[in-house]
Amino acid sequence: MGGKELEYVKEAFDTNWIAPLGPHVNGLEEDLEGYLGCGVHAAALSAGTAAIHLALILLDVQTGDEVICQSMTFSASANPIAYQGAFPVFVDSETDTWNMSPEFLRMAIADRLDKGRKPKAIIPVHLYGMPAKMTEIMTIAEEYDIPVVEDAAEALGSRHREQACGTFGEIGILSFNGNKIITTSGGGALVSTDQNFVNKARFLATQARDPAPHYQHSHIGYNYRMSNVSAGIGRGQMEVLPERIQQRRNNYKRYVDALCNMPGISFLLEPEGFFSNRWLTTILVDPTETGGITREDIRLTLEKENIESRPLWKPMHIQPVFKDAPFYGDGTSERLFDHGLCLPSGSNMTEEEQSRVIQNIVRAYRDKKAPLDNKSLAD
Repeated sequence: MGGKELEYVKEAFDTNWIAPLGPHVNGLEEDLEGYLGCGVHAAALSAGTAAIHLALILLDVQTGDEVICQSMTFSASANPIAYQGAFPVFVDSETDTWNMSPEFLRMAIADRLDKGRKPKAIIPVHLYGMPAKMTEIMTIAEEYDIPVVEDAAEALGSRHREQACGTFGEIGILSFNGNKIITTSGGGALVSTDQNFVNKARFLATQARDPAPHYQHSHIGYNYRMSNVSAGIGRGQMEVLPERIQQRRNNYKRYVDALCNMPGISFLLEPEGFFSNRWLTTILVDPTETGGITREDIRLTLEKENIESRPLWKPMHIQPVFKDAPFYGDGTSERLFDHGLCLPSGSNMTEEEQSRVIQNIVRAYRDKKAPLDNKSLAD
């Protein structure tokens, strides 16, 4: 927390405005619009998942349709496709950003068209805060006239060629879950330069109540709006967003400085023109260079010291629930999953706590009697 959150929440209590909607919801939407720029409008919602679901509804995704989705992501990117009775078509990652491969995206679209199945939407994801190759993805999407739902749940504050992530596609989505770069405890937002999309999202998110003195409904609606209390937390969080981004980037730099000379450990670098909020610092562990140490060896060493780390996202195309979905790729996301690890990266992590993580990673090498160069031992 940054300090101002409690003031906004107290204001919500003092004015007895506890329910969904209210002045803080309006204020948070204005804060997001000002921060993202590009003429976007925002609808504050109960979750990023709700935002993806509404986005698919706005794009008229219906039962039996197909939606292209990045395979390496959290299940919330893909589940709303199933909510609509549609079918996901998964696309592999590329190695520069770990996000949707433009090459395999084009291949997937061409093959679905050959099969008489034009996808209704494309869902790329900015994984761990690293922007996807949106210039190339948008070029392909425009060529085939397929709208893009840009999953920026992990990437508030990240930019691609000076443009904010979440503002490239027809619709962008954000998440303010408890583990994100800023939080409303739970929440999200749908953003778009199309005011009509945002207006309709707000309508659908409030149970699609028609403008009448009585309760009347001409459409199926959803209870997806954010509460005034949660939005108050979000307004306080927006005031410290630049500080949170810097803290996460500092975490990344300290890990790189300490571990870059460890045999077999590599980091995801920023390509030219990309700016990542470094929501999570991640590493790849190559056992052919570590002396046999694996991602799991490091994870279990940390776990014994009550330090939580996690493998990278397990790709959707190898998840049991989506095992029959079409997939286009060369196994890049599976290799990343096999070798990748998310390190503790919280904004409030102290240098002492981070040093403890680093020391235990070094200990994993020593316990396995793996080779360490002189600099790594000195560090």
